[in-house]
Amino acid sequence: MRRFLNGFCLLLISVSAVASDFASYLETVRERAIAEGVSASTIDRAFEGLTPDERVIGFDRKQPEFVQTFGQYLDARVSDFRQQEGKRLLEQHSELLGRVQEHYGVEAEYIVAFWGLETSFGRYQGKYNIIRSLATLGHDPRRSTFFTSELVNALRILDEGHVATENFVGAWAGAMGQGQFLPSSFLRFAQDFDGDGKKDIWASEADVFASIVNYLKQAGWQEGAGWGGKVALPDLDFASLKPETHDTRCRALRHHSRKLSLSEWQAMGVTAEAGLREADYALVEPEEGSAEGYLAGGNYRAILNYNCANKYAVSVGLLADIYLDR
Repeated sequence: MRRFLNGFCLLLISVSAVASDFASYLETVRERAIAEGVSASTIDRAFEGLTPDERVIGFDRKQPEFVQTFGQYLDARVSDFRQQEGKRLLEQHSELLGRVQEHYGVEAEYIVAFWGLETSFGRYQGKYNIIRSLATLGHDPRRSTFFTSELVNALRILDEGHVATENFVGAWAGAMGQGQFLPSSFLRFAQDFDGDGKKDIWASEADVFASIVNYLKQAGWQEGAGWGGKVALPDLDFASLKPETHDTRCRALRHHSRKLSLSEWQAMGVTAEAGLREADYALVEPEEGSAEGYLAGGNYRAILNYNCANKYAVSVGLLADIYLDR
């Protein structure tokens, strides 16, 4: 019994210490946010009764190790549902999408592709308290600097009145809204396209579409430039095609060849889909033994800026092509 009581007392002390340390962390964040212009009343309302969410730490520690093949990934993302529902919504929102495209210069088909991949057209935005998730991850030492900055940004969003505290929800790591923006991305790219004074990326399709395309436009999107396309491959020595250096800001670029013209690829035996324009393309590293692959050009880099993963970027391009009936 004494051993049990001693262990129980140690557990209580440990829990108390964690709670006290978390409270101290929140106070430090509070001081920083106030110094950056966030009102004390907004912070106090957001932090009231706040406790760490251990589920979030578990997700952060145990992210899936399984790596899907291109085929498996595309089967899951470029699904029949996303193909058919995307076409339906493209028609349903044609007037709004047309206005957004005209204003920003990003094709409607790509807007719907991003929307579908990020949240299945707004259906699955996440139900985690953004402030609680970011505070939990900011308090954890693994990536404290990054998530603490995102927490302060989240408090600024609340302070600006774009969303009510009780509706400030999203994915477990702080991505939010129908376009899954982190708070820093919200502050840089979110738009009030419906003119109601709020940048509502949770419920306003006008704001959702405009925010996605503003992100892409700021990343260098060029209307009409395409993204690349699927190709049939001969037996290539991919290692000999790699550039001497690559942009280290995006890990996906480690798996790109140097850029060559479409004519040069065709001279090497690469067979492109019909409609692929004459331009410079990098070959995305094909899986071993694969007889097909993808040439990346045009707006591909802008897509990677949104999500730096080749499988994701190819999924966006393929969905957009399907919506364009290519």
